[in-house]
Amino acid sequence: MIRNPVLPGFNPDPSFCRVGDDFYIATSTFEWYPGVQIHHSRDLVNWTLVSRPLNRASQLDLRGNPDSCGVWAPCLSNSDGQFWLVYTDVKRFEGNFKDAHNYIVTAPAVTGPWSDPVYVNSSGFDPSLFHDEDGRKWVLNMVWNHRTGSIGGQPKAPAFDGILLQEWDAGQGRLVGPVTNIYRGTPLGLVEGPHLFKRNGWYYLITAEGGTGYEHAVTMARSRELQGPYETHPQRHLLTSKDAPGAALQRAGHGQIVELADGSVYAAHLCTRPLPGTRRSPLGRETALQRCEWHSDDWLYLAHGGQAPALEVPAPRGAGPRLPRVAVQRQFAGCTALPPEFQWLRTPEPERLFTLTGGALRLFGRESVGSWFEQSLVARRQEDHAFRAETLLRFSPTNYQQAAGLTHYYNRHKFHFLALTWHETLGRVLSILSCPGDWPDTRLQFPLAEPVRLPGHGPVQLAAEVDGERLQFQADWGEGWRDVGPVLDASVISDEGGRGEHASFTGAFVGMLAFDTSGGACAADYERFSYLPRLASTGHAAATAQAAAVDA
Repeated sequence: MIRNPVLPGFNPDPSFCRVGDDFYIATSTFEWYPGVQIHHSRDLVNWTLVSRPLNRASQLDLRGNPDSCGVWAPCLSNSDGQFWLVYTDVKRFEGNFKDAHNYIVTAPAVTGPWSDPVYVNSSGFDPSLFHDEDGRKWVLNMVWNHRTGSIGGQPKAPAFDGILLQEWDAGQGRLVGPVTNIYRGTPLGLVEGPHLFKRNGWYYLITAEGGTGYEHAVTMARSRELQGPYETHPQRHLLTSKDAPGAALQRAGHGQIVELADGSVYAAHLCTRPLPGTRRSPLGRETALQRCEWHSDDWLYLAHGGQAPALEVPAPRGAGPRLPRVAVQRQFAGCTALPPEFQWLRTPEPERLFTLTGGALRLFGRESVGSWFEQSLVARRQEDHAFRAETLLRFSPTNYQQAAGLTHYYNRHKFHFLALTWHETLGRVLSILSCPGDWPDTRLQFPLAEPVRLPGHGPVQLAAEVDGERLQFQADWGEGWRDVGPVLDASVISDEGGRGEHASFTGAFVGMLAFDTSGGACAADYERFSYLPRLASTGHAAATAQAAAVDA
């Protein structure tokens, strides 16, 4: 069986691609660097991260991009003996404009080398590339209409003005010919995320609708002609959780279809797993797979019936068992490259943020936590409702503008940070900096009434223990582990925390953070980092979802 989600944690907007017996899923990375995650599988059950293709300044520079902007909804395809990747770099979120620029890169293998980008257009986001049977290529993207009140976390359907189609001349590296608006969506509205495929003389259009919140859906339409007109699926949506509030997978939408060699069909889609009794999903938008089947009317339906996604679906013939989730423990001594689960924010110049010394991961304190330019944060995705993260830190601050430690982080408005810093009378201390997303009041809070005094030198171990909506920081400076500060609200480190699911699109991270707002670039050395999945104890629903994810 395929157990969903197949890509746990922040892995949204999946683009699903088959090349022979190999399957690939590309997902959005927004402001996290390098851009786009590509996972590989041979059986649809077990997936491995194999590439982050946008990894240099000529391809992507996100410095100054606001939270939840950057790389939206990539599309991965294979044609003419190479891989094609189309992606958006969104430079603005608030206000009526989006400033979304679309590009294409290519590579002979999914692992690269990936080319410098070729500019496509800026008319809207969620671009995709369709390779027709006659060899012609076509770019699709939603078109953004700024003449509406669709601002930030309050999307309005008129801003989503349909799906544009235009021919792509690969030889000239540019769009040619007329632009056609081929589909304006259903009454659900907010049409985006287009993908085309052809079967039995029909052009099938897959789109996302309803926004990426709890009304999200995968909508299907078809036409005998590429330019339309397109008729909508008799049940409108191939897949949605909007009418199934009790389903384990919520916010299901934004999908793409792949047909296997034996004719079986699977749909990749995004979803979330809210904490029980809440509408908050710290794991962000994850990727799941559903088995589909063609009916006699030449329309596609979920194989298990209905429209709600399933936690488990049959795998292709010959698939092996799902490999169990295991703890990930990294010793940075001897490392010559950053371990693959880690990313940083925005900049194509990571050498200004961190280096591997041979004995540690050294972070150079740069701008403040939440900066949109140079923030020294190296972190990994939260993939479980319950986990423990630990690190060992050596850091000798000399003023209160210098801090380093462990953070549970979403964006500049939603984070908790256990910081080793300096106090005028106490010397080295532990403090907590917290921004609990109480929109619109996003001022920094300090949950520790008094800083915790530390020895003047020596290493300090830091830990974050998360169980559902509860976060407890801990520390050990040679006297054994002890709790530091009160229990904090971990559920706010989620899409839905603060302004709600339409205002933020990534997911919770846990990682190592340093800043030095004096400009001194004070260095912090992290010798190790571990992430240990655990079973949640905050309710049956969370425990059930966790057991499925961890194979407990």
